[in-house]
Amino acid sequence: MRTSFALAMLVLSLALSGCGTLRTASQLEDGAGAEAARLWDRWIEAGGDIATTTTWSRKVAPGVSVAEVEEALASVAAEDNVKEVGMLPLSRELEARTGKPQRFLKVYSYCNPETARQMVDFSPAMAAYLPCRVTLVEQADGLWLYTLNLDMLIHMGRKMPPELRASALRMRGTMVKLLDRGARGEF
Repeated sequence: MRTSFALAMLVLSLALSGCGTLRTASQLEDGAGAEAARLWDRWIEAGGDIATTTTWSRKVAPGVSVAEVEEALASVAAEDNVKEVGMLPLSRELEARTGKPQRFLKVYSYCNPETARQMVDFSPAMAAYLPCRVTLVEQADGLWLYTLNLDMLIHMGRKMPPELRASALRMRGTMVKLLDRGARGEF
């Protein structure tokens, strides 16, 4: 129902907003409207939480340690020839600043330099999404992994050249693999 409503609203807005909107819509990736509708549904389900709407998450399996998650992430990065370009151990920094124990929070950054260059050449604003990140967060119910929903970047924007689209889809596959294998501690 919500998807139908979102699509109807999209069609109505296209009809009412004139040629600029129609011209832009004609330059979008095939399926952009469907992806927008999926995001709309996620936004509603999340009670308006835009961060939940625009990210993917995986709960880490019970018994999987932080070290096992990190080994799995490193393993996937090596297999897929993605460079680990940094880590930000936020909980450790907060412990140093406050002198108090903190729940685990660490950001892992990855990059495929060739894909990054292609993306920024296609749209300089894509630089704001670099590098790709996975964050390991300790919550009341255990460890969780989060990353940006790359489908909205790949499927909702302007049509990408075929080579760039293929590179972006490979990176998407790597990010999903990082989440899935990290959540299982599989290396």
